[in-house]
Amino acid sequence: MAAEHVQLLHNVIVPISRLTGSTDGKSIGSGTTIYLDPEVLRISSRGGAGRTVDGGRDSVGGEQGAEGIACFSELIAVNGIFLDHKIESIADNVIVFDIDLVHLRTALAATLQSLGGGGSGGDSSKSAPLHNSDRDGGGGRNANNQRRSAPFSNSILVVMKLAKRGGLPCLCLDTSTANGTLDVHHAVPVRILRAEEWQHYLPPVVNTPDVQLEFQLERPLRPVIERLKAISPVIYLDGSMKGELTLRIDNDSVSVKTMYDKLIPRVDEEEESQSQSDPSKCTLKVDSKKLLASLQWQSSMARGSVSNYIICMIQNEMMVVHVVLDPEDVGFFTYYIPVHFLSEDMME
Repeated sequence: MAAEHVQLLHNVIVPISRLTGSTDGKSIGSGTTIYLDPEVLRISSRGGAGRTVDGGRDSVGGEQGAEGIACFSELIAVNGIFLDHKIESIADNVIVFDIDLVHLRTALAATLQSLGGGGSGGDSSKSAPLHNSDRDGGGGRNANNQRRSAPFSNSILVVMKLAKRGGLPCLCLDTSTANGTLDVHHAVPVRILRAEEWQHYLPPVVNTPDVQLEFQLERPLRPVIERLKAISPVIYLDGSMKGELTLRIDNDSVSVKTMYDKLIPRVDEEEESQSQSDPSKCTLKVDSKKLLASLQWQSSMARGSVSNYIICMIQNEMMVVHVVLDPEDVGFFTYYIPVHFLSEDMME
């Protein structure tokens, strides 16, 4: 990996790691599983799955209110998150392991600091686009693949590898320079799983969304949700394929509504004519803490790391926040947030 790849991986992992675990080194169950094959790197996390021991009592780790949230990320390997990538195993070149994502986040942050970056999810990556970015008019992924070694021939490179340290399997980050002036090593313990166990960590299967709305980055939801969370433990979301979303709270003491319009409805071509004549609607009741936990990436990720995000609403089933990375063919990460059941009379 080059510096910008390390920065992007760190940016993706920071908000996901807040769902699970603790930084005190006494985690019980990481809540995160990583899948590697010759094509992709996948991350599957379960909110609140990491637990810590505090004064003899078990307490749930991670972001407050994150229990029940699932997060799934997929990153393209070569010409995406890695400069070069090689996976070999007896399980059809698939490797699956559990890892404490907080520990990996710490190792990545320390690696970025050794590279001269901030490692804090700031703007340090905005001036260094990924190699498969076509912003410089270089012809896209193939052209970048042909010239990728030239810009980094004299720079610092980071090698991520699975190896044993002290007899224990670890995911290692080795940072070095061609002239030998820098040599830094980090090792994060992992628990190797059988490749077929990955089926237990796949993202939830959900029905076709009733409402899908695309947001541009200059219209973040997090600041609004943060204010509403201070007033009410639950938030109602009213979405319409007309390109509208209303966030509201309504209790004995206060009633507040915040409306977003001119959003981009995401529809299939065969459904487009129907959506224009009779746009579908959906109302969800969501815990404000869970909703806020799924939007923490809006404060921690560097500008230029995300292309857009899509809110998907499935009545009485799920709310999905799908975040597309920039460049779009690098990958994505998706939050699956449980919702409260609403009867028809409660939606009126």
